[in-house]
Amino acid sequence: MSNAWQYYLLKMLSFLICLLPYKGVLLLGKILGKLYYRIAARQRRRALLQIQESLGISLEAAQKHIDSLFIKLGQTFVEMLYMPALTLENLHQYITIENRHFLAEAVEQGRGVVLLTAHVGNWEWLGASLAMDGFPVAAVIKRQPNDQHTRILNEYREMVGMEIFARGTTELVSAARALKKGKILGFLADQDAGTTGLFIEFLGKMSSTPTGPTVFAKKFKAPVVPVFMVRKPEGGHRIIIHEPFYYEDTGNEVEDNYKITVKMTNIIENTIREYPDEWLWFQKRWNTAYSETDVKYEQSISPERIGKQA
Repeated sequence: MSNAWQYYLLKMLSFLICLLPYKGVLLLGKILGKLYYRIAARQRRRALLQIQESLGISLEAAQKHIDSLFIKLGQTFVEMLYMPALTLENLHQYITIENRHFLAEAVEQGRGVVLLTAHVGNWEWLGASLAMDGFPVAAVIKRQPNDQHTRILNEYREMVGMEIFARGTTELVSAARALKKGKILGFLADQDAGTTGLFIEFLGKMSSTPTGPTVFAKKFKAPVVPVFMVRKPEGGHRIIIHEPFYYEDTGNEVEDNYKITVKMTNIIENTIREYPDEWLWFQKRWNTAYSETDVKYEQSISPERIGKQA
């Protein structure tokens, strides 16, 4: 039986949410976030366990961060459905961009830009905001378990001017062409990459790490620009753009790949430590088992592996 009704239900919900003032959107999101906290017991327990293990904090401190995280997740969900109401005029009421020149100068080089980000804050509004602000944004996305959720998300992403490519498909060839044309190609590089990832220490534990950003940065000599969105206490968001860096080719491909992947991972880790209630602590980041017998420098990254875990 088709589940297309879910798409139309979300569209109707989106239509109604777009009639609200932004303060109403945040209030509704807060209510939904608290409700989700109560019903998502498994995710809540996993989040509490992982944040305590990773940050070495007390249960009381962990509880405070996770309470805040669920509220922010509820707000992110409602904001995603609010995307059709975004305009260039109201965008700047909700969002400030810090160090915009770093990204603008990287784009001007004409070699494309590898945008490094993570599931921090409202990552959907991050791409939308940059696209609406005039940047040529494309993104490599992971399909949602529910195709109807993917459908509405992609519709809204394309509506604001983003170009979308699905991870693990032949669309990665088109993503490479987009980068070659000088576009910004965004990667959410904080998820478990399975058996094809590169094992890197992340928040104190070895984790299988995506290598897509490394592959594209190497192949196209494109600058890597870390960009994250976090919430303002008074409402709205900050986009924080970091200084670009590059793949350093010393002739030792395996070591060079490893070093830049570690650098990217450390940047994401530092952002999570600075904004601990902004990251998806319940995701299964350390799902792929690591063996002490694994030799990290022998895990090469080749272009052939892009389609599997970019």
